[in-house]
Amino acid sequence: MPVNRRDIVKGAALGAAAMAAGPAAAAPAGGKIVHHVFFWLRNPESAADREQLIAGLRKLAAVDVVRSLQIGVPASTEQRDVVDSSFHVSELMVFDNVADQKTYQDHPVHKDFVAKCSHLWAKVIVYDMVTV
Repeated sequence: MPVNRRDIVKGAALGAAAMAAGPAAAAPAGGKIVHHVFFWLRNPESAADREQLIAGLRKLAAVDVVRSLQIGVPASTEQRDVVDSSFHVSELMVFDNVADQKTYQDHPVHKDFVAKCSHLWAKVIVYDMVTV
């Protein structure tokens, strides 16, 4: 199929406009907030510590703004350079918006979880994103 010069110019103009608008313009308003937390246990060989952390995480579902809660441990998938399975426990939550995620952070159930379980972990990393 022959390439039309007008289509090339139109595509270049659209691409330039999108790049000039910046990354914030690409994210639609109103996306869900996904909150993914990775925990490294202080005593990784302790099954009791892992189960105590998982039990604490399960209680977070009681916070009314939490739309979804998944808890897991590293999967036995193929080991590749891009896969980091060094964590011990992970939780993934979904919120309707940033305000709900803030409500969760300040909620007594979340604060109680941190108070009762923070002694179990040596490291925590959080990834928050908005869905597009």
